[in-house]
Amino acid sequence: MSPEQFLNQLQHGQAPPVCLLLGAEPYRREVCRKALIRAALGEEDAEAGLSRFDLRETSWREITDDACSLSLFVRRRLLWVTNADAALPRGRAAEADAEEPESPAPASIDPLLEYLKRPAPGVTIAVEASRFELDGEDKAKAERVKKLYAAIPVQVEFPRLSAAKARQIAQRLAQKAGLRFTEDALDALVEALGADGMRIANEIEKLRLHGGFQGPITAAQLAMLVPDSSVSTIFALVDALGRRDRKTALEITDRLLRQGEYMPLAMSFLAGLLRLALAAREMGLRTPQQVQNAFSRPGRPVWPSRAQQILQAARMFSGQDLARTLIRIFETDRAFRDARPDDRLVMENFIFGLAASGR
Repeated sequence: MSPEQFLNQLQHGQAPPVCLLLGAEPYRREVCRKALIRAALGEEDAEAGLSRFDLRETSWREITDDACSLSLFVRRRLLWVTNADAALPRGRAAEADAEEPESPAPASIDPLLEYLKRPAPGVTIAVEASRFELDGEDKAKAERVKKLYAAIPVQVEFPRLSAAKARQIAQRLAQKAGLRFTEDALDALVEALGADGMRIANEIEKLRLHGGFQGPITAAQLAMLVPDSSVSTIFALVDALGRRDRKTALEITDRLLRQGEYMPLAMSFLAGLLRLALAAREMGLRTPQQVQNAFSRPGRPVWPSRAQQILQAARMFSGQDLARTLIRIFETDRAFRDARPDDRLVMENFIFGLAASGR
């Protein structure tokens, strides 16, 4: 079940007796946590009816016994159980995290399986397993946790946000905060924060508190206000290099260095943009839509603003200039790896070299 389906279920009915929240993505899990507390306890019992357990410290027998005990003070109760993966058999727990010292696994989940046959009325148990991602290296571990709790009928999965989903969240949060972004600024915000919903929510809240915006927030304003938004500054560097504007390119480099930007990573991003620009020239792409269609991949869309950036770079540089610049980027990246390199000196050599080759 997706988080959206779970939220819809909570809005149209009561909270389930037992549910499993599986996955490490924090933003939607937090949204579902708040919605589940409201659905299970209402407003009046939100504090008194909530009990928290850590499965690394408490067994399932203790938790289910607590669920079956009557309360004299509240009508409804919610038992929130964290670190559900701790119930994995000992060998698998050690395999899941070889760096941590092995600890004895809690009692088996048999008490939970017995409880599922006759759940206590008015009680909800939320089983949270947020240690592992649902894809990548953690996928097999997450699958083992899912299999262990297969008897729980309601299972909500929280995969890593795609760029498109993160953009939708950013747009919704911006509207709720009364903020407007230009299209390229919104794309830059999502990309700069790694499509992390929690970080996006935090930065939008900071921008709301900052206030004082007379119109839509632009990419240039974002570069000054949001940490790690140097992506937009690198676009400006591409523009300066394309115009052979050595002075502006040096000023932008100085700004990146003062912001603490890791310059090898910035050069890697620059190389990726120019490689796409060279490919666009060779493929004869002439419109942003053609660029989007050519380079978008499942889970890795090319935003309209990024497509425009690629097209602009392809127009500013000739094919020969793009190839020569990519060679210089390769040489610069190698210079970054020398013993005790000075990042500023390496970048200035790169900029002066491009300016000289353009004459």
